[in-house]
Amino acid sequence: MKTGFQVETSAGLRVLDVDFHTLIVAGWAGRDRAAVEHHIEELEALGVPRPSRVPLYYRVASNQLTQADQVQVVGPHTSGEAEAFVFTHGGELYVSVASDHTDRKLEAHSVALSKQVCVKPVARAAWLYSEVADYWDELVLRSYIVENGQTVLYQEGPVASLRTPIELIAACESGTLPEGTGMTCGTMAAIGGIRPAAVFTMELHDPRRDRSLKHRYQVDVLPEVS
Repeated sequence: MKTGFQVETSAGLRVLDVDFHTLIVAGWAGRDRAAVEHHIEELEALGVPRPSRVPLYYRVASNQLTQADQVQVVGPHTSGEAEAFVFTHGGELYVSVASDHTDRKLEAHSVALSKQVCVKPVARAAWLYSEVADYWDELVLRSYIVENGQTVLYQEGPVASLRTPIELIAACESGTLPEGTGMTCGTMAAIGGIRPAAVFTMELHDPRRDRSLKHRYQVDVLPEVS
């Protein structure tokens, strides 16, 4: 899956054309076990079974990665989750922001399948991980939804509540993030509970440099027929 990124670096702008062949969703990635438990319970309330271990790594088809401004889903039971997204290109680690858009109805049956059936929107911009690594915990992850015609804050918190990308990479099966592999790095609880929305905006904010990686997409709901 060819994906393009504009990368703002201290040395200027880079343009990357990345060919992804592997996509990994790192789940239950919180550092604080109590916070992880809260998210597990939040999903259990929707009928989602507890994970077999934490963190847990789900494989998703790489062709599910998209930078489109509009995505299509089947049925009204899907929702987005803002997550940092990391990948290696040219021997360097980069970070962007993505949404682990998930079918919540199917999630009660199979978390793996619920992730596979939805595309994973990712921003068109990225940063060098090395340029934010020293103050990674200061970065803020947030998302917004449009609800009843109003833009509402849906998620917000420092990435310090989540395991670092380096920790997640080290704990995965290969212990590395090869070229062509992208990984989402976990999310945080939804403010007011998990719910669908017609518009989802995700953001990874760097307060030191006062910059953000952002992406906004609309959700086109296809009829669920039988």
